[in-house]
Amino acid sequence: MSRTVFLNGDFVKEEEAKISIFDRGFLFADGVYEVTSVMQGKLLDFDGHMNRLERSLNELDFTYIVDREEMRQIHKKLVKANGIDDGLIYLQISRGAADRSFKYPDESVKPTVVMFTQTRDSMKPADPEKGIRVISVDDLRWGRRDIKSVQLLYPSMAKMAASRAGADDAFLVEDGHVTEGTSNNAFIVTPCGTLVTRQLSADILHGITRAAVLRCAKELQMKIDERPFTIEEAQGAAEAFITSASNYVMPVIEIDGKKINQGQPGPVAIRLRDVYLEESLKTAI
Repeated sequence: MSRTVFLNGDFVKEEEAKISIFDRGFLFADGVYEVTSVMQGKLLDFDGHMNRLERSLNELDFTYIVDREEMRQIHKKLVKANGIDDGLIYLQISRGAADRSFKYPDESVKPTVVMFTQTRDSMKPADPEKGIRVISVDDLRWGRRDIKSVQLLYPSMAKMAASRAGADDAFLVEDGHVTEGTSNNAFIVTPCGTLVTRQLSADILHGITRAAVLRCAKELQMKIDERPFTIEEAQGAAEAFITSASNYVMPVIEIDGKKINQGQPGPVAIRLRDVYLEESLKTAI
């Protein structure tokens, strides 16, 4: 069935949506994006995603002003038009279409705004009751990973390397320490029960789900240590997991062939997933 998508102020069928070949998102990856989860037909962490969207736009000197109420209405209309009960809404804003030049175009060029939905089933998500396997790869991305830009070629390459190795994802490693996953934040639980994840900086994406899970962990009175960790430390951890809008909290049961928690999802990850989903639905819109 053809989806209804949003393009520059209009709701159209996906096959009718057209974007200029001169769009800077296409030519330069000059754009930002957000992915908002939909559960039971409601938007999770909507304000958090809008906060990060505004930050990404500002960091790249976009002139686009986010109208949150308008964005909320567009999201809700797409959910209704496509009958989304459990899925995602993808939002992308590029700097717009202008003749190819490395310099930004002047402010008369209007940004291109695109939004579309995906069902959870269409993405073939991993099963949290089984967990995922990851490999480690060098982190060769650009230095501003805190900006949620559409420069996703290297994460795609890393994801494919994992697939070819018979794994589900990859942990990216820089200077001997894990930065994050290809499209998620990485966590471990030490043998003494401390939750460890890398601190916020330009090295990692400031994950909305990451922040929500940390809030849940504090409510559960867990000890939290925001610092880098190595692959070796992760392999010796009691548990490992990732967080993202598409996976929520997903246990990691193997890293570079070494089983974590005897190859089974751990109780901390499972508990945090349950609490996160329960709390997120309370504030969903």
